[in-house]
Parts: sequence; structure tokens; C-alpha cells
Amino acid sequence: MAIEGKMRIHYIQHVHYEGIGAIQHWVDSKNHELTGTHLFLDERLPEIDDFDWLVIMGGPMSVHDESLYPWLTEEKQLIRQAINENRAIIGICLGAQLIADVLGADVRKANHKEIGWFSVNLTSDAENSELFKGFPETFYAFHWHGETFDIPHGAIHIAYSEAVKNQAFVYNNRVVGLQFHLETTRDLLAGMLENCRSDLTDGPFVQSESGIIAGKSHMQHMHSLLFRLLDNLEHLTFKNPGGDKR
Repeated sequence: MAIEGKMRIHYIQHVHYEGIGAIQHWVDSKNHELTGTHLFLDERLPEIDDFDWLVIMGGPMSVHDESLYPWLTEEKQLIRQAINENRAIIGICLGAQLIADVLGADVRKANHKEIGWFSVNLTSDAENSELFKGFPETFYAFHWHGETFDIPHGAIHIAYSEAVKNQAFVYNNRVVGLQFHLETTRDLLAGMLENCRSDLTDGPFVQSESGIIAGKSHMQHMHSLLFRLLDNLEHLTFKNPGGDKR
């Protein structure tokens, strides 16, 4: 586990254009160790003892697509093991859906696709979350998803938006699921537009490409919230290395 202020952070990346983005800046500033598995290159997943934190990125596939992407089965097994071993875990978009699925919650098509820059609102329960300490009640985040999850049993419902009720949850005070993308950088945004432009169909919560590009002005504040979340998780990791064993 983490020792002497340095952590081993491992990320799982599903497609070439959805990397860790601004998370890299935070890791570099803290001098933590960073490794990754690129499943689109058929790289092997790590062993449970190889990391202290697990970061699970997004992707266009569904959690139910094991027949198309057999590595989803092994990835879910690793997530389950990491939860049982009290590792800190952050799941983003597909990553959050995978965590929800592993915890027994339903993952399904959302009533609306949500693509672009939309406000996220914290729930009243979020006020008591150490992980979201210092977050404003409402903030802008980047979204690109067509599926949603139920809040897992035993987890805290943290955030919602107008389009999608369940935007974030915390489980066991060290597992975080985010439906939205705080990590998005200009390069990641360009990659998503280039590879997923066909998703930009008419809908009440789908912005135009020009609107998405214009929303880049939100990035600086969004990254400051990402770093606050990571700082909070880092503090909890060192304060309580074993986690809440329940």
C-alpha cells in the first residue's frame, strides 16, 4: 500500500482517445507513480497488489458488451477484487457504470443522451462527503454518454443533472463513480469529437460541435474541482489506509 507519501496509481483505458487527461497533471505534481493498461492494445490487467488506486476511464461500449469485448469480464473481476481489498477507485463515465454494475446496480440506456457542457448539482447528502468537500453546489462539467446507472446499494448519491438523475456516487468512502468528465483536456475533447461525431444527433441535451468547442472556457475551473477531489481522496487514503471494512 501507499508509503512515505507516494502512491501507485493505475489506470485502465478502453479506447485510444479517452486517456487520463488532466489526471496526469495532478499525478505529476504529486510525484506519484503512474502505470496504465490499454485494453484496446490487448494489454494485460494488473495484479491487485500492483496498485493503491485504480482509475477506470470512459469508452463508447456498454458494460453489457462482454461478447464484443471479452476483457470486460476480467475488468469487472478486477474491480470487484479492488473493492473487496479496500483500494481507492475512481470510475469515469463507462468506469462509473462498470463499478455500479459490479456493485449490483442496473446500468441501462438513459432517457436522453447528454453530450456537451451542462451543470451538475450536488445532492444534500454530498454535504457530508469528505471526498466532495469544497465543491460548489452547482458546477459545469463535460458529458458524453447515452447510458446511466442506478445508485448501488450502500452508496451515497452525490450529484444529478437536469438530463440524468444519477451523476455521481461514493461507496465505502473511497470508491467514486462519476458519470461526467472532469479530466477532459483540449486534446481529449478533440479526440472525442473526431471519433464520436456521429453521436451528435438532435436532442434536448446534445450540444452542437461549435457549442462544445465554445465550452472549453469551463475547463480551468473543472480541472480545479478534479484536483480538489483527488486531493481529498489522497488525504483519506493516507489517513485511513485500510479503508472502511464493510
